[in-house]
Amino acid sequence: MEITGKRVLVTGGSSGIGLAIARVCLAKGAKVVITGRRPDPLATAVAELKASGSIWGVSADVGTATGRAATLKQALDALGGLDILVNNAGGVRAGRLETTSEADIEAMVAVDLLAPILLTRAALPALRASGDAVVVNVASGIALIGAPFYTTYAAVKAGLARFGEALRRELKGEGIHVLTAYPGGTDTPMMRSNRAGPELGFSREPASDVAEAIIAGIEAGAFEVIRGGETRAKMIAMNRDNPEAVDERFLGLKSVLEDAVKDHSAL
Repeated sequence: MEITGKRVLVTGGSSGIGLAIARVCLAKGAKVVITGRRPDPLATAVAELKASGSIWGVSADVGTATGRAATLKQALDALGGLDILVNNAGGVRAGRLETTSEADIEAMVAVDLLAPILLTRAALPALRASGDAVVVNVASGIALIGAPFYTTYAAVKAGLARFGEALRRELKGEGIHVLTAYPGGTDTPMMRSNRAGPELGFSREPASDVAEAIIAGIEAGAFEVIRGGETRAKMIAMNRDNPEAVDERFLGLKSVLEDAVKDHSAL
């Protein structure tokens, strides 16, 4: 796909990976709408991006039906149509399952899984009208290798990944492609309360690198974009071929990892 001239909607676009994706799309000549729940950071992001091209902001919570409806209506009004939908908005709460509140579990399901499914469903007529459209679902490396203390987050991100795979096959030959991105640890506001470092498998790369890889994947018609390099690839292979070895590796890190991620919350 050629990004120039495309009409792009990025949820969770006021910071982190979403903001970086918007920046790359604008640099390539796309028109972009970003969304965010908090009006002030959203306004700051839009002001920062204005010099780069055609940008609009929608202050809405895509985790709610009202927020999704407002997001799509305002995006279509601003853009005049839709070619690329980036389901990037998400939230996380780490910790042991039995100490994670029901409200936090429900919030992760609502924002990380239900919202992208329902927003994509609502956007399909506009995407179909494009004739050359893409849906990008930003999952997580944890969707590929389940990590302790991220049980619900792993579940919803893995669900998002399989949703994308199934939808790609459902829409094959109909002018809408679906790409799933699996970022690893990324230097974003969402990760500020996570104190785990590279020794615990949480190396962090700039959001700009993840965004560049995702846009390159869109341009190439890729099915997936997996970050983390050779180290991540080896872990994925081990998790498939010898999952007990991965279990043992996490067992050796478990107490330290639990302490490092116990305050990781961005909901």
